[in-house]
This record gives sequence, structure tokens and C-alpha cells, in this order.
Amino acid sequence: MNIGGYHNKVAWVDLDTGTIRYEGIREEDARKYIGGRGLGVKYVYDNGPGVEPLSPRNILCVMTGPLTGTPVNMSGRLAVVTRSPLTGTVTDSHMGGYTAAKLRWAGFDGLVFRGKAARPTYVLVKDGMVSLHAAGDFWGHGVYETIAGLRELYGDDASVMAIGPAGENGVRFAAILNEDNRASGRGGTGAVMGSKNLKAIVIVGDKNNAPKPAVADGVFRSARKDALHAILEGAVTGPHKGGLSVYGTNVLTNVLNQLGAFPTRNAQSTHFEGAEAISGEAVKEHILVSDPTCHACPVACKKEVEVREGRWKVRVESFEYESAWALGAQVGNANREALAYMIDRCNDLGLDTIEMGNALAVAMEAHQKGLLAEKVEWGDAEKMVELIQATAYRRGLGDALAEGAAGAAKRLGDPDMAMSVKGQGIPAYDPRGVKGMGVSYATSNRGACHLRGYTVAAEVLGIPEPVDRLAVEGKGKLAKFFQDLFAFTDSLDICKFSSFSLTPAQYAALYHAMTGIPMTAEDVLRTGERIYNLERYYNNLNGFDGKDDTLPKRLLSEPATGASAGQVTELDVMLREYYEARGWENGVVPEKKLRELEIV
Repeated sequence: MNIGGYHNKVAWVDLDTGTIRYEGIREEDARKYIGGRGLGVKYVYDNGPGVEPLSPRNILCVMTGPLTGTPVNMSGRLAVVTRSPLTGTVTDSHMGGYTAAKLRWAGFDGLVFRGKAARPTYVLVKDGMVSLHAAGDFWGHGVYETIAGLRELYGDDASVMAIGPAGENGVRFAAILNEDNRASGRGGTGAVMGSKNLKAIVIVGDKNNAPKPAVADGVFRSARKDALHAILEGAVTGPHKGGLSVYGTNVLTNVLNQLGAFPTRNAQSTHFEGAEAISGEAVKEHILVSDPTCHACPVACKKEVEVREGRWKVRVESFEYESAWALGAQVGNANREALAYMIDRCNDLGLDTIEMGNALAVAMEAHQKGLLAEKVEWGDAEKMVELIQATAYRRGLGDALAEGAAGAAKRLGDPDMAMSVKGQGIPAYDPRGVKGMGVSYATSNRGACHLRGYTVAAEVLGIPEPVDRLAVEGKGKLAKFFQDLFAFTDSLDICKFSSFSLTPAQYAALYHAMTGIPMTAEDVLRTGERIYNLERYYNNLNGFDGKDDTLPKRLLSEPATGASAGQVTELDVMLREYYEARGWENGVVPEKKLRELEIV
């Protein structure tokens, strides 16, 4: 392959036989699907539809992009791509920290796992080689102990991706964590890893082996400098401007709550009276201890917190907005210290905090309605900790919760209690108060998700330009724009927060400077459109269509509260506009569109 920015090396690991082969990347695939999310989706598609997510036939792709591990700022992301055991859709879930950079420095663009090891196994990636090792001593242990043990063997510079008991026990929303408490959280990637008897991936990389840009140094430096200037001057990304750098992602808690767009007590309300106590401002004042960051990132949005005494004594790296909402407002909990403790427990056990919060909220509503005799009350932190542990080990009520919010609601007698789309629980934005998120959730290819098409950027933050958050017209097109843009940036793989400051033209310049392939802003969106349509086509082949592009009844018919009082989600109107913009027929990609985008 004659493209810069790649090692042109992917390790294909057959866990059934223990054999490893090293292959290059087809140049056509690299040009069409870039890397990261896009290339991983192409591999999952090529593996064929109808593959059971937790069967040996499913593949687990650990992918980087052409910018990963380079001096380009915010280029420390890693994509894990597979078929989700939670939703049955294709899913990609990304983690930050330094793991992705070190995988590139170890000489690889990606790792692809298939089959199932005969016994617990971990993988070592070092010096351009992959080897398999017995992990029996680590099986059954939490993420923290596993990572510490493997770093004792391979040094503190080693990066370790590991699953906890949740992944081992097939919890459908099990996550993969690394040593920085960064998670490949959504979609159950940890469960797929566990189904393969794969406990951990250890990566030892040498920074001197970072990919080099294909064009003249001056062109690369100019593109990088332009992007860095935009990030540093951005109102949201700029250090010390009161946004992500100062308060972390949790800066959004008070903002969304004041707008009446903060789902509360399983979205029975859209305003939480306890929001201030769990906000980024309160965290900074009371429990913040440091601002860790990821590879080549000047933003430092992560907020490490410590509760120094009492029942909830803990130190955890990353008190995130989504986690604070899911284990806070969504379950009626305003205890900041207990919330930090629950985030820590989810990380060590290997659980997606968003889905865990949604599942707990289902149990609480079920108890509220008299469907569940077990006492599970709103805001009961002790009970939540007990159920988080029970979920990871599938014990008692935890066995139902391990199926996710949708699965738990079905077991407990009322499927409508699940605030889920395609089987995945919603994140921390109520579409009754931020209308674009309604069509974005409904049409997300991996189930309810804010990271597919973050219309909040325009509707709340005014990026790239302000849009009325309660307007319906134009939201289908807006969702498509963000979905296509993020499909591209996820394939580079560069942090989504860069999009608060960078334009498609700047992404194109960075891509060209690294790979040597000319690209325009229009090409960026066209490539993203191709990737998004490939995902949708794969889902279509697995039986998904327009019937699945919907929202929970509550979000469609029960009025919002707070500053959005009386609002519902007018999905039908937005969905018609969206399908027209996409050129889809009832949620299905027609052959004409597949040919137009050169997918088939």
C-alpha cells in the first residue's frame, strides 16, 4: 500500500488455533474507510451478517487511524469494533489515554481477534510481534488488579486493556478498560472479549516507531499548527476558558439541567433538583485532585477525584458527565461522593456506567410501580453498589440487569420502562429538550448514542452555528451532518471534542499532510457518509430497518418538565426529513445509494 501514515500491518489472531498472521491493508479499503471505526466496520461487514455476537465466529477489531500516535493534537483514540451482544447491531466503542498511541508505536494499525481460546489468555504486543500467554492467574480478578499485575511483568510503560468479571460473565454491556480508566464502554465490547477467553491485551511501544507524515515536513507542521491554534482558542476546548479544561465533560450538568433536558428518574422528569451537587463546578470545588490527559491533548478534560474519608472513600480517574448523569440524575442520586465510588466500582468490574445507570433506573421504576418486590428505591446508594456488584457476577436481580435496560425491563414485566433505542440505553440528553438528539438517537447505527450525531453542539453550544434547540425543521439534516462528520473523525481516529474547534477543511488538511492523499471538506463528509451507510447496510442485513428507528414511548408522548415543560419529541417529522437527506427507504439503504457511495 502506497499511502503515508500507516504501518500497513494488522495482526489477525485466531484464538481457536493460537495462530497469528500479519497482513497489510488493501489500499482501496484505506482510501474508502480510512482506519479506526471505518476500517473496523469494513472488517465486521466482510465477516458476514448473522454472526452471533458472543460466538467464536464474531470478530473483535482493535483499530487505530492514520493520525493515531502522531504529534497531531487529540490523536490518542482507539476504536474497538464488533457486533454488539447488547443490540445485535455493529458497534464501535472508543477509548482515550495512551493505549492507541502505544499500539501504533508497537508497529501496528490494528489487531483482529476471532475464535475462542481454550483457556484464559492475554495477548502481548511488542516489537512488531504478537504472542499469546496464559491468563489463568488473572481470570476472576478486577480490572485494576489485572492491569497492575501485567504492568509488574512488562513495566509501567506498558499499556494494558483488560476486562473485569462483567466481561468474563457475559454481561451484555461489559466494557474494556485501560490503565488510565478510559473505557471502550458502550455496546458490550468487554463481553465479546470475555466470550473469547481473552482477559487482556498488553502493548509495549517505542515512540520512535511512530508513523511519519507522507508529505513535506513544512506542510505537516502547518496543518498541525493551524489545528492546534483553533483548539487552544476554542471557547469549549481552550485551556482556562471555563469549558472542558476547567470542569471536564461534567461542565454540561448544570447547562442541560437548566434547559430542562436532563433525564431524571428514568426520564420521568427532565430536571433534577440535585444537579448542582454532582456538577463539574461542585466536583472542582470539593473532590478534584488532578487533570490527567491523553496522548497529544492540550485540553485535559479528564477530572481525577478523591473522596478522602468515610463510607465512600475512593480515588478514581474520571468523573465524567455521562457517568455522573447515569448514576446520578437518572437514578435520583445527588450524593457526589457515593457517585464517585460507584464509577470506581463500574470501572474495576468492567461495566459501562451509562447502561448500568439505565438498568438500575428500570429496577427502581419497577419497584415504584409494584412490579418488583425487592426494595430498590430512587437514590439508594448502598443498594446501587450492591446491585452493581450483583450485575457483574449475574447474581439475583443482577442477572436481569446484566441484560441491559431493555432486557431488564422485559424481564420485569414492562418493556416501556427501558429508555433504550435498538436495545441500548440513552445517554444524558433528553430529546424533549434538545430535539435534534431525538432523530440522532433513533437513527444511530449502534443504538441510543450521543456520539453518533452530537446535535447538542449546535443546539446548545452554537457550534458550528446556533440552532434553536426546540425547533423541529432542519434537525434531520443536522443529525446527518454530524453523523457523517463523526464517522470520519472516528476513523482518523481523533477525539470528537476537536470538532468543537476544527472544521471539515482542517480535518482534510491533517489527513492530506499525513497520508499524502489530497482531500477536501466535501471529501471528508462524503467519506463519513460512506462509512455510515456501510454500518446501516450491515444492520439491514441483520434484520434492522425503519421499525427500529424509534424512541421510547415516554420520550414521544410524556411532556418534559423544567425549562422545556410541555415538550415532546416530534420524531416522525424529523425522521422523514432525515430519510430524504440520506436517500434511504424506510431505514434501508437502497442499492442505488450503495453504488453511488461505492460500497458495492
